[in-house]
Amino acid sequence: MKSFTTNPTVNKSLRLSVFDGAAFNAMMGLTQDFMSPFALALKASTAQIGLLASLPNLALALSQLGSPWISERLRSRKSLLVPMVITQAVLWLPIFIMPQLFHNMAVWWLIALFTAGSVFGALGNPAWGSMMADLVPAGMRGRYFGFRNRIGGATLLACFFLGGLVLQASSNQIMLGFGLLFGAAVIFRLASAYFLSKMYEPPMRRCNDPWHPFHELKTLPATPVGRLSLFVGAMMLATYVASPFFAVYMLNDLGFGYGAFVVVTASASVANFLFMGFWGRRADRSGHLQIVRVTALMIPLVPVLWLAGHNIIYLIVIQVFSGFAWSGFNLSGTNLLYEAAAPERRTRAIAVFNALSGTAMCIGAAVGGLIATRLPEISGQSLLTLFLISGILRGAVTVFILPSLGRSKRVDRMPILSQAPSSLALRVLRAFQRFID
Repeated sequence: MKSFTTNPTVNKSLRLSVFDGAAFNAMMGLTQDFMSPFALALKASTAQIGLLASLPNLALALSQLGSPWISERLRSRKSLLVPMVITQAVLWLPIFIMPQLFHNMAVWWLIALFTAGSVFGALGNPAWGSMMADLVPAGMRGRYFGFRNRIGGATLLACFFLGGLVLQASSNQIMLGFGLLFGAAVIFRLASAYFLSKMYEPPMRRCNDPWHPFHELKTLPATPVGRLSLFVGAMMLATYVASPFFAVYMLNDLGFGYGAFVVVTASASVANFLFMGFWGRRADRSGHLQIVRVTALMIPLVPVLWLAGHNIIYLIVIQVFSGFAWSGFNLSGTNLLYEAAAPERRTRAIAVFNALSGTAMCIGAAVGGLIATRLPEISGQSLLTLFLISGILRGAVTVFILPSLGRSKRVDRMPILSQAPSSLALRVLRAFQRFID
C-alpha cells in the first residue's frame, strides 16, 4: 500500500484506517440497503419503512451531542470509539433474531434494535473525525480521504452485490439469506474495531470552556462551521423526504426482483468510489468549498430525473449521476468541516454537524413516510410526486442557503470541471458555478 507521510507511526495508522474503512464498508454493504427489503419481508407498512429510516437517525443525532462530553472526560478518543464499534457489531445478531421470535411485533423489534445499533455505531463518530483530522495533513486530506473512500466504496459495492446474490439465491428461504448477511456484518465490524484499536492517537487538545450543546446550537448562524452545518442539515432534510422510498418504489411499484434492485442501487456506489479521486484532486487544488458549491447544483436534479422513466438502463444512468454528485458533496463537505473547525473544538463541531444532519434525516424521512400515500399521483404513482417535492426542496436549499457559506480561501480559477469530458451539461454547470460565485 502507498505511503501517505514520512512519519512511520502516522503512516501506519493511516494504512490501518484504510483497512478499518474497508471493514466498515463491508458491514454497510451487507446491511445498509437491505434494511428496507428486510422490513418489507417482515410485512412492514410504508409508514414503518419511513420510521425505520427516521428514528435511528434521530437517536444517533441526539446521542452524538454527548460524545464530546464523554471523550473529553476519558481524555482519549479511542477509549470511546473502540467499545462503541464492538457493541454495534454484536447488536446485529439480535437485530436478526428478535423479529423471528416475536412475529406480531417483528417490525417494531427491528426498528428498536436497529436504532440501538445505529446509536452505538455513531456515538464515536465525532471522536473518530477529530482523531483523523489530527492524523491527516491538511494539504492532502482530499487525496487521502478520496483514496480511503475509493477502497471503502469498492468493498461496499462488492459486498452489496454479494448480498444481492445471497438474497436472490435464497429467495425461497429469504430469512436464511438475511441471517447470513447480518452474521457476516458482525465479523466485519469486529475487524473494524481491531484496526481502530491498533491506530496511533495524537495527543488530544481540549477546550477550556465546558461543553454546552444548546449554546453551540444557538450560535450556529454566526460561525462558518455553524452555517455549513445548517446548510448540510437542510440538504439532508430535503434529500430524506424521498431517499428511503426509492427501494419501495423499485420493489413494490416497479416490481423489480432483488437482482435488478441490487444492480440499480449499486450503480450509485460504483460511481461514488470511481469519482472519489476525481473530486479529491480538485478539492486539494481548488478548495473544498468550490466542490460543495458545484455538486450542490447537481443534487436537486437526481430525484426529479426519476419521473422521466423506469427502464432499468435509464435508472442506472441516473444512479451514476447521483453517485458522481454525492461523492464530491460528501467528501468535500466533511473536509470543509475539518478545515473550518479549530483543532481543540473539532470534536464538538463534528458532534453538532452530525446531530443536525441526523435530525434532518429523521424529520425528512418521517415527513416522507407520512405524506407518501396522501399525495396526488404522477403516472399513477404517488411516490413520483414525493421525488419531485424532494428535488424542489433540494433546489431551494441550494439557492437560498448555499450563498451563506461565503467564498473559498483557496481557489484555482481553472474551472473545477474543466478536465472532465466536455458537454452541454458541464457548460451549464460551470455557468451556474459562476452565478453562485
